[in-house]
Amino acid sequence: MASISKPYQPIPVLPQILAALVGGVTLFLGILIASTLGYQLMYAGRIFPGVSVAGVDLSGLTRDEAALKLNQTLSYPITGKILFRDGEKVWVASPAELGMVFDPSSTAGAAFQLGRNGGLFGSLTGQIQARSSGADVPAVILFDQRVATQYLSQIGAQIDQPMMEASLQLEGTNVVAKAGQVGRELKIEATMVYLGAQLQTFTDGEVSLVVREIQPQILDVSAQAEAARQVLSQPLTLTIQNSTEGDPGPYVYDVQVLAGLLGVQRVQNGTQTEVHVVLNSEGLRNLLNPIKAEVDRAPSNAKFIFNDETKQLDKMEDSKTGRAMDVNASISTINDALFRGEHTVALVINEAQPQIPGTATGQELGITELVASETSYFYGSSQERIQNIKAAAERFHGVMIAPGEIFSMGAAMGDVSLENGFAEALIIFGGRTIKGVGGGVCQVSTTLFRTVFNAGFPVVERYSHAYRVSYYEMTASGAVDPDLAGLDATVYFPLVDFKFKNDTPYWILMETYVNESGRSLTWKMYSTSTGRTVSMNTTGPVNIIPAPPPLLEENPELKKNEMKQVDYAANGADVTVTRTVYQDGAVLFQDQFVTHYEPWQAICQFGPDSRNPEKLAAEKKLCRNPST
Repeated sequence: MASISKPYQPIPVLPQILAALVGGVTLFLGILIASTLGYQLMYAGRIFPGVSVAGVDLSGLTRDEAALKLNQTLSYPITGKILFRDGEKVWVASPAELGMVFDPSSTAGAAFQLGRNGGLFGSLTGQIQARSSGADVPAVILFDQRVATQYLSQIGAQIDQPMMEASLQLEGTNVVAKAGQVGRELKIEATMVYLGAQLQTFTDGEVSLVVREIQPQILDVSAQAEAARQVLSQPLTLTIQNSTEGDPGPYVYDVQVLAGLLGVQRVQNGTQTEVHVVLNSEGLRNLLNPIKAEVDRAPSNAKFIFNDETKQLDKMEDSKTGRAMDVNASISTINDALFRGEHTVALVINEAQPQIPGTATGQELGITELVASETSYFYGSSQERIQNIKAAAERFHGVMIAPGEIFSMGAAMGDVSLENGFAEALIIFGGRTIKGVGGGVCQVSTTLFRTVFNAGFPVVERYSHAYRVSYYEMTASGAVDPDLAGLDATVYFPLVDFKFKNDTPYWILMETYVNESGRSLTWKMYSTSTGRTVSMNTTGPVNIIPAPPPLLEENPELKKNEMKQVDYAANGADVTVTRTVYQDGAVLFQDQFVTHYEPWQAICQFGPDSRNPEKLAAEKKLCRNPST
């Protein structure tokens, strides 16, 4: 009988595998839980294996056993060494001296708790880590910061120092320098942070001291002190470069003077403050200003006289180079030199060359002939008035006037004073004729005016006298010529001046000659003739106003019946002088000089108790008015 075959049915393997895996995991977990529970039971009430404190193994010990062992083993608070260092200074203290107290009981408790905190997973992790690689639990210490603060304060007393700025002072001629000092302060609280961390390690070690340093702005002034001592090492000598005989200087100032000029300044150089030793500029300027007054001089032209025979210039006085001291530049130069160690210093002088050197010739200057000459007379002048005429005239002898120059008589004459050779004589001042220095100078200005007038040069500035003065209308015979009225000029510099212009292309040389015995002053001008001629027309004195009656006044300085005349009568008048200047026959220009003279009163003075002053004046022929 034939067999009947059944279809193939596979056996299910996957469920079997899954069942096996579940069973294995279950078995593993059971074993793990069993072993963990067993491990927990084994170390119940004991410290887990691998736990230590400061290197002391506490595995398997109860808390009390661990506390006892730690107390017996760890003597660090007593035997430990904490080192503090500041430069070469060293301080060593035990942790106990610094306020550290070890708590073995609390430390044992902390060791016992390792592996028992943080939930199941955290506890198991701590246990496994301790067993496999060990776990060192920080010791529990008590840190009395008051003790540490006291100890560190003692160190601070040796470290702390105030910040001090360097100083530099002058005591007379002595230079006193004090170095600066860096301020230092031990920061106790910051140092305590490092100290606490070191104590926690239960090991010897060095704790960094936290020291705050305060830098002074100026720490060292030794270089500046040396510079000051160098400046004060010897006197200062100031000289003039290229000086010649007769020049001022040298000027020597002793160390005491230099010390009075020396000063100390604080200077900000960016963020840095520096001390500079300097000479006081204003003090030095006060020292130099009087020198400048002596050193400075305007350039002066050479002076010549014209030789009428040779038609050449004969040198009378050589030219001089002008000098002007530059005070600011000299101050800078003196400063620089002194701080280089040099004590002989040349002042800074700017030179100006004269227009006419001593080598100039008449041909170069256009001085080839006499172009004008005028003479005035002063018969009856006192010796003092003659002295003043001579002193003033000398100032213009040999003076040159440049082409195009406006010449000021007052500026050229300079100071009219007793020191410059002038005497007291009669002058017009404040409506009176009184004695004053320089009386008679107007004889010179009047003579110059007439020379300029007749030479045909333009007059820029001219003032007449307040009243008619007989000297200025005098002829060679001594008579008074009314046609000379209105041709006078007065100078009272700088208020009143006489000026004229050299409007030619040639230099003018002026020469003055006083004939004391002949009572005359002659003024000559040499140049090159331009073909000018001059004609004059005058109204003569018109609108005449008689002088007031004489004034007779008592003078207690005079004797009885003594009388003297102190002012002279003059009629008032107006004069107009018209000048026409021709150039090669054609009119070049025409100008007018209008003069108004005030009537002037005669004044006589008499002594006390004098008899009939009017009769006395008549007898002495004094205080008589001129006829009209």
